[in-house]
Amino acid sequence: MPTRSTIELKALRLATDIGTYGPGDVVPDAHILDLSLAIDPSLVLIGNDGMDRVYDYDPLIEDIDRLARERHYHTQEFLLTRIVSACAAYPQIEALSLQLCKSPVRDGTGSLGVRLDVDAVALAEIRATADAA
Repeated sequence: MPTRSTIELKALRLATDIGTYGPGDVVPDAHILDLSLAIDPSLVLIGNDGMDRVYDYDPLIEDIDRLARERHYHTQEFLLTRIVSACAAYPQIEALSLQLCKSPVRDGTGSLGVRLDVDAVALAEIRATADAA
């Protein structure tokens, strides 16, 4: 039996508004999310085919889409923080890694991103803080 399993979401284009730009600034036209969720291997290595045996990630994707659309963000970091909090609401998620990139950065090229890795201990702390609120 595997000791580790992940669900990976790659290159999800978010409909979001991030940053404040002035005249002559390069304004990104894309914000792309990569997300890797560590989950219990028993939710991947299953004996019977059925949604009741796996982690249903569709509600999380809906949460992420809602968070991305619901307001203007000054920073990518704050949107990432909110996405981590959304992930913490799902007990099946044991740890996660996420990256949010914007592009273009300069002269119509490049991407600039923020990566965040949240281990099981940090995720437990986030959950405890949310439960106390």
